[in-house]
Amino acid sequence: MLRVGIIGATAYTSLELIKILLRHPEVKITYLGVRRTDRPRISDIFPTLKNLLDLKCETIEQKEVPENIDLAFITLPPTISMQYVPLFIQKSIKVIDFSADYRFRDKSLYERWYKTQHTDSKGIETAVYGLPELFREKIKKARLVGNPGCYTTATILALAPLLMKGLVFPEDIIVDAKSGVSGRGREPKEDTHYCECNENIEAYSVGGHRHSPEIEHILSMRTNQKVSIQFVPHLIPMNRGILCTIYAKPKHGMTVGANGHSPFSDHEVHKLYKEFYGNGPFIRLKEGHETPRTKDVTYTNFCDIATKVTENRIVILSAIDNLIKGASGQAVQNMNVMCGFDEKTGLL
Repeated sequence: MLRVGIIGATAYTSLELIKILLRHPEVKITYLGVRRTDRPRISDIFPTLKNLLDLKCETIEQKEVPENIDLAFITLPPTISMQYVPLFIQKSIKVIDFSADYRFRDKSLYERWYKTQHTDSKGIETAVYGLPELFREKIKKARLVGNPGCYTTATILALAPLLMKGLVFPEDIIVDAKSGVSGRGREPKEDTHYCECNENIEAYSVGGHRHSPEIEHILSMRTNQKVSIQFVPHLIPMNRGILCTIYAKPKHGMTVGANGHSPFSDHEVHKLYKEFYGNGPFIRLKEGHETPRTKDVTYTNFCDIATKVTENRIVILSAIDNLIKGASGQAVQNMNVMCGFDEKTGLL
């Protein structure tokens, strides 16, 4: 039985993580850490867990590492996480980190976007990006995994097949993304108050969202070319879910058509995605005129993808649950891969 701990147990993602782990047959939750001193029971923080998990939370100390765990999920904010991760690694405890602290191989890129010095250079060098559909073999051998961002997951999974085959211009990509309010976190903010977000849709962080460099960095690294995107996220009045609409331009000399066997017929593009993702358990490709809906992926670890060839663009649509495939479900998927469990365990 794998003993796991959650460091930062009061986050929305931690609640989803606990729910998944409670139904995982190979795992036991043995430690919950919080950045507060009153040591509440987790069921007092999340009443939905009463009689399911009543474990008392412990105050996390930077110099102390719990000895009763084999793997730690760290759900602390960016810039805070890296203060704890090295201590766990030194104690031979595997780590899956939810923050952005270990998603970048380029330390200077992280420091530019997160406005702080990264204090764990060794961790950045050894961490593996936790997107199993693209990095499964590396994750199998990893001791430290940087769990991807939610927008990042939906965007990279949608674009990877076309970019890795070199079929679209890597510097002419537009990403229009929409997220439910839980994507903004559990801490109160003015724009997530009910009266502000109800019956309202608005863009935010236009040209400056931190997932933008993450998307570009990972796709550039994976495809061996410089990828640049125009990324605009929107907050929409629902609890959870992400829908991305992505516009990519085919390279010159490649005919775009609705029929025949051009690389860019609807049939050929769908075939490309089907071959690329193979039997991946959490990618679902839409057929014909079907398009992804957030309602269909809520509370699941699936990413639904559809493609459509238009006159001068390929439109790719993807939908995920931002708290599951965009966070906690993907973390468990990574844990399964790291620990040799069936990848679907606890998730299907």
